[in-house]
Amino acid sequence: MASSKPPFSLQTTHVAKFVLPFPTSRFHYPFTTGSRDYRGFTLQSLALVDPCLLSYRGSRAKGSRLFIASASAQPLTEELVEDKPLNLSTSGDSIRRKFLEFYASRGHKVLPSASLVPEDPTVLLTIAGMLQFKPIFLGKVPREVPSAATSQRCIRTNDIENVGRTSRHQTFFEMLGNFSFGDYFKQEAIKWAWELSTVEFGLPADRLWISVYEDDDETFAIWHDEIGVPANRIKKLGEEDNFWTSGVTGPCGPCSEIYYDFHPERGHSDVDLGDDSRFIEFYNLVFMQYNRKEDGSLEPLKQKNIDTGLGLERMARILQQVPNNYETDLIFPIIKKASDLANVSYTLADESKKINLKIIGDHMRAIVYLISDGVFPSNIGRGYVVRRLIRRAVRMGRLLGIKGDGVGNLEGAFLPTLAEEVIKLSANIDPDVKTRTPRILEELTREELRFVSTLERGERLLEEILTDALSVGQRNGTLPCISGKDAFLLYDTYGFPVEITKEVADERGVGIDMDGFDVEMENQRRQSQAAHNTVKLSVEDGAELTENIPDTEFLGYDTLFTKASVEGLLVNGKPVGQVSEGNEVEVLLDRTPFYAESGGQIGDHGLLYVTDSQENKEAVVEIQDVQKSLGNIFVHKGTVTKGVINIGGEVEAEVDANLRQRAKVHHTATHLLQSALKKVVGQETSQAGSLVAFDRLRFDFNFNRPLRENELVEIESLINQWIGEATLLETKVMALTDAKKAGAIAMFGEKYGEQVRVVEVPGVSLELCGGTHVANTSEIRGFKIISEQGIASGIRRIEAVAGDAFIEYVISRDNYLKQLCSTLKVNAEDVTTRVNNLLKDLREARNEVSAARAKAAIYKASSIISNAFTVGSSSKITVLVESMEDMDGDALKSAAEFLVSNLEDPAAVVLGSCPDEKRVSLVAAFSPGVVKLGIQAGKFVGSIAEFCGGRGGGRPNFAQAGGSEPEKLPVALQKARDELVSALSETRA
Repeated sequence: MASSKPPFSLQTTHVAKFVLPFPTSRFHYPFTTGSRDYRGFTLQSLALVDPCLLSYRGSRAKGSRLFIASASAQPLTEELVEDKPLNLSTSGDSIRRKFLEFYASRGHKVLPSASLVPEDPTVLLTIAGMLQFKPIFLGKVPREVPSAATSQRCIRTNDIENVGRTSRHQTFFEMLGNFSFGDYFKQEAIKWAWELSTVEFGLPADRLWISVYEDDDETFAIWHDEIGVPANRIKKLGEEDNFWTSGVTGPCGPCSEIYYDFHPERGHSDVDLGDDSRFIEFYNLVFMQYNRKEDGSLEPLKQKNIDTGLGLERMARILQQVPNNYETDLIFPIIKKASDLANVSYTLADESKKINLKIIGDHMRAIVYLISDGVFPSNIGRGYVVRRLIRRAVRMGRLLGIKGDGVGNLEGAFLPTLAEEVIKLSANIDPDVKTRTPRILEELTREELRFVSTLERGERLLEEILTDALSVGQRNGTLPCISGKDAFLLYDTYGFPVEITKEVADERGVGIDMDGFDVEMENQRRQSQAAHNTVKLSVEDGAELTENIPDTEFLGYDTLFTKASVEGLLVNGKPVGQVSEGNEVEVLLDRTPFYAESGGQIGDHGLLYVTDSQENKEAVVEIQDVQKSLGNIFVHKGTVTKGVINIGGEVEAEVDANLRQRAKVHHTATHLLQSALKKVVGQETSQAGSLVAFDRLRFDFNFNRPLRENELVEIESLINQWIGEATLLETKVMALTDAKKAGAIAMFGEKYGEQVRVVEVPGVSLELCGGTHVANTSEIRGFKIISEQGIASGIRRIEAVAGDAFIEYVISRDNYLKQLCSTLKVNAEDVTTRVNNLLKDLREARNEVSAARAKAAIYKASSIISNAFTVGSSSKITVLVESMEDMDGDALKSAAEFLVSNLEDPAAVVLGSCPDEKRVSLVAAFSPGVVKLGIQAGKFVGSIAEFCGGRGGGRPNFAQAGGSEPEKLPVALQKARDELVSALSETRA
């Protein structure tokens, strides 16, 4: 540590051409350079960016020392920094360092990157460098510093399909930014951006092009008159390209961008700055100078701000002279490691393999930094983003031929090896990543292995689905399409994000019914929500009640009957003294045999009653539910069906023995079911929810595919075997630590104290459980699974019956079968054959009807072909727009195909019908000549369907649509006729 005495008085240290003042105490010293007054600054957290950040070249007095001001509110300390030569390489780290030190020397406070998980609730992930400053720009919080500079980690997935295919698209990137909060404006921002680009980074001035907003003459003048950029290298662009807005109203302003020209030999005429093969935009300057009012008008802001972004990877590509962002030192080491694992030479690889390697290189950076910032794989929100990226990377690795971990362990994961490479590169980006290495690698291993376990089966199924879709499309002459149900099956059962399914389908020319997929997703969400719903009762004035009412003593493990004192009565949640016949009531007792809902088991039903001396029931309360509230107070919910019940009185509490037995049977069967699942499908399965009711049991568990029929049979057989073994259950209370050591399984959603109740079926099951159970497995009598389904991604549900409910189920199914046998006039063993034959006959009959309708449609179409008219004078186009009354959709399609094939090309046919009083069908069929004119059937018929309250689409030459407002069909057809005439006339003008 240096002494508190300044080693020099306002000593300066030269950095290239720039002079930096370094304060010798916690106070900032103002200084002046040229005509600009700088108010002093601190170089905050520069060591986090790069340990060598504050090492400079140039003329320095021997022994000069550099002092870094602390970011805290404590007095600043002075640290000696060794005199090291500036790294002149073009590495990504060097570019980042040069940018930050350049703006630090101009009064900017260097701030660390914000997390990828933003505080801003309007965005999912940090997508821009300005995001952490958005409240300042919007005027919601005051500025803390006049200007700042950052290297911000960002994530964007909106263009994920372009990653690896273009030279510049990435999901993860670093945005270098300098920001002014009312401190400086256009002139300084432009001057420094140019100086940084041409002097610090040494870019040839004659290779830089500028874009400005078309109405921003001031910016044009600065670039041309002050910086000296020739007018023919400054392009004026419109609002879409060069005007930034924060929303419909609020701060906004023009932008100016700097482009690097890779091919200046192409000249200056007809230049398109959007040409990726020639240009790359690497620096964007936003001049926030207006406020857009509600009427759309612009008024000048009192405080004008600067928001810039320089893409680190883009600048690295330029300086390192590589053909794309992926081959810079920021990403290529990851690609190299992936190519080693795949035993592929990147240099010699074909374009497809290179794309796969680039995707892996890009995605691994995003994955590692997301997990480091606390985003873990899931099926919602940010978690879905990282899961999608992981699964995409795994799929690319498999396409490259990476087996297992890539180094011999076929059961291992390869992503952790790539992640280690990312972590090596993270030191100067985010030093926290290295400290989180174990968590990152563990999460990646688990997620990859989870996905790989079902990937091969999913890939085979996807191939089958694609083949079927292509076959159907070819047979019907329609656009091949994967149904929403099949896309959801791949997502829900095999873990394929729908975006991956779409990506693979696109490669094969197959579409996806996304509307159908959305319907399946919504159904899943509803089921998932239902699975996690729990009843939560609360009692008003609860604080007052808890002072006077002790916890309820539960006697229900040993008895179904007891006498108890009424400690409290509530009607509509409010305490009362008595409740009379006909009213609903909540009764609080000092002791009870009633089981209160918990651990998935519903509350007991039964009676509370008051008797006279002759044992006659003077008052009766029918209990339909029991819940725990206010800690361990049992709330008995019921209805007074006779007499009056009073607070302080004594009642006899009696549980319905039959319903309790049903609950006990189902609860013990649930324990057997969990054990059977672990034996049949694997120990990794675990409970995710349960319901133990009187009529059935429901068990939710973590698993990534539907159970096969043979697995369900094996599970049932195991459970019924254990039932038949007539095993006595053992129940004991022990310390929680001892129970865990013994291997007891905790029930989902339960909270446990230091002492726990352990229920054991010796040799079969050992679980922590406070529920009620049979004494012997033989009491269960029988077990039958009635359904197995997915309710959320990775969550399956089994519903089953046992005991009396099992007997009732078997009897009811037997009765159904007898009725079916009687109807079909066959024996039970012949039902399947008979039904299959009936279905075959039905399909044949439907095909015959369909063929007959098609013939009728063609006949009717031939009668209206004379209604066609022509458009144009020299080259005529035939148009036919007609109503086909009540013709169904398939027949309408046949009619349109007949007409367009029998009319001379070019021809356009649009037909409409009302198959019933609530539906509209529309078909558009365009010949090749019409399609060549740029008019597509899919887009055309979709817009027409909107007039009938519908929508639709299809291929350019043929499309179908539907609607729900038949009365508007004439209007829609007239609109179709008018638009066709107009569009075709224009093309022939």
